[in-house]
Amino acid sequence: MDSGPAKRRKLDHSQDGAGKALEAAVSTGGVSRSRAFILEAEELLEEVRIDYKTAFEGADQLLHKIKSSIETIKSQEPLPILEAATKFEKKSKIKIPFPDPQPPKNSNYKVAFAKPSQFNVVGSYVSKTMVKTQKDHSVDMIVVLPQEILQEKDYLDLRYFYKRAYYLAVVASALQKESGDEAELSYEYLNGNPLTPVLAIQPKSPEATDEGSKGRLQYRIRIIPCAPEGFFPKGKLHLGASLVRRGRDTESETPAHPTAFYNSTVAAEGSFLSYLKLLRQTEKKCAAFKKACILGRTWLQQRGFGGDISKGGFGHFEWSVLLALLLQGGQRMGHAALSTSLSATQLFKAQVQFLSVMNFSEKPCVLGAENVDLEEHIESGPILYDYSRGLNVAFKMGHWSAALLHQHAKWTRSLLSDSSADQFTPTFILRADLPSHTFDLFAHLNYSDVLDQVIGNDYSESRGRIWQLGSKVYRVLKRALGDKELGERARVVHIQTPEQPKWSLAEKPKDQTRAALEVGVLFDPVNMSRVVDKGPSAGATAEEKEECDRFRRFWGDKAELRRFERDTIRETLVWKSTTPFEICEEIMRYILALHLRIGHLEDDISFYGNGLAVLLSIKPADTTSYSVARKEFSTFERDIRNLDDLPLRVRQIAPVCPELRHASVKPPVFGSLKSGPRPMDCVISFEASGKWPESIAAIQRTKIAFLLMIGNLLENSKQGVKTHVGLEDAHFETENLAFLDVVYESGPAFRLRIHSDLEESLLERQVKDKTQEQYLRQRATTQLAAFKRLYNNLPLHNQTINTSITLFPALGPTIRLVKHWFNSHKLSIHFTPEFIELVTLHIFLSPYPWDAPSSPSTGFNRVLLFLSRWDWRSEPLIIDSGNELTNSDHFAIVTRMEAWRKIDPGMNHTVLFVATTQEPTGIAWTSLNNEPKPTRVVATRMTALAKAACRVVREEQLLLDPRRLFVPSLKEYDVLIHLDPKALKNAMRTYENVDPAEEVGEGRGSKFKNLDVVTGEDLLPLVAHPAEVLLEQFGKVFGGPLVFFWGGEGDNVVGAIWNPGMERRVLKGGMLASYRPGRQQQEGDGEDKVEVEMNKEAMVGEMARLGGDLVERIEMR
Repeated sequence: MDSGPAKRRKLDHSQDGAGKALEAAVSTGGVSRSRAFILEAEELLEEVRIDYKTAFEGADQLLHKIKSSIETIKSQEPLPILEAATKFEKKSKIKIPFPDPQPPKNSNYKVAFAKPSQFNVVGSYVSKTMVKTQKDHSVDMIVVLPQEILQEKDYLDLRYFYKRAYYLAVVASALQKESGDEAELSYEYLNGNPLTPVLAIQPKSPEATDEGSKGRLQYRIRIIPCAPEGFFPKGKLHLGASLVRRGRDTESETPAHPTAFYNSTVAAEGSFLSYLKLLRQTEKKCAAFKKACILGRTWLQQRGFGGDISKGGFGHFEWSVLLALLLQGGQRMGHAALSTSLSATQLFKAQVQFLSVMNFSEKPCVLGAENVDLEEHIESGPILYDYSRGLNVAFKMGHWSAALLHQHAKWTRSLLSDSSADQFTPTFILRADLPSHTFDLFAHLNYSDVLDQVIGNDYSESRGRIWQLGSKVYRVLKRALGDKELGERARVVHIQTPEQPKWSLAEKPKDQTRAALEVGVLFDPVNMSRVVDKGPSAGATAEEKEECDRFRRFWGDKAELRRFERDTIRETLVWKSTTPFEICEEIMRYILALHLRIGHLEDDISFYGNGLAVLLSIKPADTTSYSVARKEFSTFERDIRNLDDLPLRVRQIAPVCPELRHASVKPPVFGSLKSGPRPMDCVISFEASGKWPESIAAIQRTKIAFLLMIGNLLENSKQGVKTHVGLEDAHFETENLAFLDVVYESGPAFRLRIHSDLEESLLERQVKDKTQEQYLRQRATTQLAAFKRLYNNLPLHNQTINTSITLFPALGPTIRLVKHWFNSHKLSIHFTPEFIELVTLHIFLSPYPWDAPSSPSTGFNRVLLFLSRWDWRSEPLIIDSGNELTNSDHFAIVTRMEAWRKIDPGMNHTVLFVATTQEPTGIAWTSLNNEPKPTRVVATRMTALAKAACRVVREEQLLLDPRRLFVPSLKEYDVLIHLDPKALKNAMRTYENVDPAEEVGEGRGSKFKNLDVVTGEDLLPLVAHPAEVLLEQFGKVFGGPLVFFWGGEGDNVVGAIWNPGMERRVLKGGMLASYRPGRQQQEGDGEDKVEVEMNKEAMVGEMARLGGDLVERIEMR
């Protein structure tokens, strides 16, 4: 697709005149890509902006009411925690949301309630950086616990969090009495942190008919208790401290396990106001700060990131704080990393670049100080450390979410540096969080039976036992699939933990142990198909022995010693599977069962992502079949070149068929077939010569003589080769009249056509000759387009696809899947195979917002996404496979398409516009014989089917049965023509010395094989599929009133729809269909005009007659 802006997601504002003018300016080259990105970002900011007065109507009054209600709560004297909790729950019928583990029965510390020392509203409501498209809108109000109910060492052993939970429950009880039926109260975790429950107050929304309710958001108020700023000493909360010591023998000499997440949570509890000040100060210093934060929120949201632990732990707050810290002083050489004078888009790009360079999961990032070494704490989690406030801002992130964020930032940086791509839509509009579009393999782990065995009652990880198990799974899989010494099989391993929903005040949080733990894997296409892993060398040194021992401890019995070249002996892993997906599945099942006891049973792990490849039986042996085909073609080429008696020297023999570019739905098969051999098309060109006749008709006859000579020479010089000259279905003597089929005894067959440079020159001369009749010039134009397509464009296209397949291993299987989808929905008859291949190639060359697909499944899903969004009415598809097109070339292509749309606004001659580096005209692959392929009706149906498929994928995601995407809908067709499979099979068998009229059908031939007329006869190469020939004839006869749909070989049902514009007409001469009399109309001048209606029954009967034995029955709807 051209890099002009694509159609936006519909928000509350439709695209205005300015947006359309911008699109026009970009498409005509009047605005640079970077400038267009800035203007579109500004437009996006206007579209997502919230009218806070209307959207949060009543929020300020509700906040004041809540504040007043909390201030009126009576103070409570200190009581032992269990005694106070029992009395409170019995009296109020409200559960206290204590974190796990619950307070010990022998605890002697006390809890109390006193008036909060401070109230404050924080978050996006204050900074006004919310957007309309975010999932939920909340107004956060912090309630600072008074110091008199806290003790200095409450940061130990969850004491502070117990007191915080009790304080929150008392507030909830009071507010529940005050609110009555006006609001719904519930508990939820702050950003999914089990240590910090908060109170959510959802005001009852007014009826839609109420005046002023339009535009009001479904917001909620969150009451967040927090610690006084600076109450807990920063020195005690460092990342390496162990602050949860319950159950540990105090006299033990074993060092305590660091509780980095717990420590950071305590530190964050006292940092609300300090970060509020930081963000407000930055807003005043940098005018574009708020806009850059909104852009960052949108970018993160489209990639599935958020502040919640289950969403990666990096959301709008973390983005804003990081950007604010980069804008502050104190960086290298005492200066800020970013200037406050930068614009919003510049700040956004700078932050994305920072995230693409810094991977918080591999190396700590410290802001605000130098020479601070936190390398030893990186094992506990990603580190983005704010030295001034003593907080690891990334403490809610896991190693996997930090790695995925880093990967997304790298992809976006690559997009923003591509001046020829549409930078805006993939960055802010497209959703990049769907597993089926992002990961090559997705797995659900059923861990409920092994959770207690693997984790036990270990509460050192405050994020919960499920998160702790996920961390263990990640460490095991990261080493198994991402070992750099073995060769990384996976670029990304991602863990998706279940999200904790809100719960009622009278209940406990829901148990999440039954929820699935999800694993996503993004393959490295080069290494994922490796069957043998070569480990460390089995040397005699102590270091080598230790390395081998470590390798065997991790891989268990799977590791074995093997001898390789140069007598080297290495630790080795051998996998039984063959496809990348199956190898990954085998590795995951083995290693998780070995280390975590998950995977011993088949149901323990459910894998998703391979259904599409299995549907088409895509396997590694297919690559071998295509390689054999290429090898056979090389043999054929060598045999031709070795012919000594040819009058002209061979210049080139080029393949022009899908089988020789890894792009056929089924891999080429050689040997005995029930039908004739399937020839692979090639074109041959000779050295320039003046011996060619100066007449196109004479050239065609010379070609026949040439083909006969080549056939005779091949049969005489090579044993086991048979040749047949076939005639084309030509209508004029100036068209190509013949081809040569060369069949090898070993199975391969090739179809050869001759290219003559003089023929092209003569056709061009006829096109430009104004003395010729118009119909002759038009015919020459059509023939010239067909000539260039066959002899110039197809060889280059074959070369392009073959070269691209070496760069993108998943391209070939993806093309096959996409073609199968077109076949399944009966669209392929209307599209050239080259168009489908180019659309698929575009997804690999311009994969944004991701990287190039590394599996057929992700590639197929992204092709459907592209087809559903491509506005082919106004946007050309430009494929620059060699990065050779300049801006002026893009401009010329867009201008050419606009010219076509002005000449042909009804799109009767040109519908789709696909330009490549070698073929910039844009119509070579979307028209045939001066007819559009496809027509506008068919192109519209393609888009509708792609949108429906994308909707199903988006709604059902991993639960989708891939077969549903390939089930055609027949209810839209007016006529269904059922073909007879047996008749088709018989029609595909033709013999060299037997007249088809002499062949007898089943049941009428001799019961003795030696007396059958076809016994011992060789099958002739198949010229075309019988159903294809039949539909071609139907198209010539009924192409006006009917549009036919067929899915290629294997599809025995042809669909057709009536042309509604031809159903009723006034009787006149030269009508293109069968009509019968209708009503008679009286005109004003006294003349009678007869209205006729289409005689559908007669035409259907005629189709049955023409189809003969091939048509089993015809069904009219």
